[in-house]
Amino acid sequence: MARKLRVYLDTSVFGGCFDPEFKAESVRLVRAIREGRMIGLISDVVAGELLGAPERIRGLAESLPADGIERLEIVPAALELRDAYVEAGVLGRKWIDDATHVALATLARADAIVSWNFKHIVRLDKIKAYNQVNLRMGYGILTILSPKEAVPDEEEN
Repeated sequence: MARKLRVYLDTSVFGGCFDPEFKAESVRLVRAIREGRMIGLISDVVAGELLGAPERIRGLAESLPADGIERLEIVPAALELRDAYVEAGVLGRKWIDDATHVALATLARADAIVSWNFKHIVRLDKIKAYNQVNLRMGYGILTILSPKEAVPDEEEN
């Protein structure tokens, strides 16, 4: 049996489950985790952002099975990598949490970070810039996708 893919979920994935534009793909990703086909990585940053989210979004995240989730704590190496992204001009300090998501996914060696954030995360120039910093700092390349690309259609399997 193949190893399950480990995907870092940023907060936008949970909100996407309740947004008509993003619902189908977001729900498909959450279902893949519920069904044990993928492992979701959820960080302390996501947990903090969810505290300010509507109850239905928080409830969705909290309802995921414990064996389908890995919780990622903020560690000093993640803060160092996050700061390297900012110093390299990938993002400004105003968007520090977005840089932290990418750093945590990188350190966790996630198969991908999955996000609907097309401004700061899922954008070709940003992806290249994050990965340039990752390589310079001795880390690997991080795949960054929207939920649309993250889960194969069930019919394909």
